[in-house]
Amino acid sequence: MSNPGTPTLDQLQVLLCVVETGSFAAAARRLNRATSAISYAIDHLELQLGLPLFDRVGTRKPELTEAGKAVLAEARTVTHGVDIMRARVKGLLEGLEAEVSIAVDVMLPTARLVDALQAFQVSFPTIPLRLHVEALGAISQLVLEKAAVIGISGPLKTTVEGLDRRYIGAVRLVPVAAPFHPLARHGKKSPGDARSHIQLVLTDRSNVTAGQDFGVIGVKTWRLADLGSKHALLLAGVGWGSMPEAMVRGDIEAGRLVPLDLPDWHVNTYDMHAIYRTDTPPGPAALWLIERFSGQVA
Repeated sequence: MSNPGTPTLDQLQVLLCVVETGSFAAAARRLNRATSAISYAIDHLELQLGLPLFDRVGTRKPELTEAGKAVLAEARTVTHGVDIMRARVKGLLEGLEAEVSIAVDVMLPTARLVDALQAFQVSFPTIPLRLHVEALGAISQLVLEKAAVIGISGPLKTTVEGLDRRYIGAVRLVPVAAPFHPLARHGKKSPGDARSHIQLVLTDRSNVTAGQDFGVIGVKTWRLADLGSKHALLLAGVGWGSMPEAMVRGDIEAGRLVPLDLPDWHVNTYDMHAIYRTDTPPGPAALWLIERFSGQVA
């Protein structure tokens, strides 16, 4: 048995048009061609594939055969893929990036991230996006190593050479503990009370800010590289620590966590910045993302 031939894109488009319009004549009018040209394209397509695509006997309009229905599904996939390719090429010709990679600090509220990425999908449907979620200096490291074009970074105590930044708001932090933790059960706290209890601290997996502490007042500390693990340990009463208020709001309302009034706790906000390499500023799509994050600031 011989192998089927290779249809042209034009033949597949004619097939789709005939199905959409319901007749060869209607397809001819839409494509501004003679009806005989439409018939010729379909006849030649059937000849190439070795299969009848339409049942022309006993019907007032062409009806797809079972084989025709299967070929139609593949034709739609092929033409859709070509449309996507053309849209991407058009974007490249207009200066859009082939891909946008972004590194986001784990402390960024999920609602802000979802808002920005949903809007990005609508505005730039042809541009693939690569997302990294990290903490502290790891965001800067990914941008410096060009693994990410832009970063949404938390506070850095020092200026990182080679990076530009733009303030995009702050995350409110709240120290919390489980309701059965000693710090939550006791009454008014005195300075130093929290130091004798384990403080759960988010640690840095990068070399950029290694050794720098953010909001650490406890003598006993457990250092964690994952915010989800810190949250789970807080709920279990293993220690106390600060968390983004938006992330634990439901836990506080449900009584699973209790906000702590600590006299020696002064770290109430976590500043966020969009960062990028000075020598490779963001392209149009990445810049649009930065503007979206910036516009979220109330």
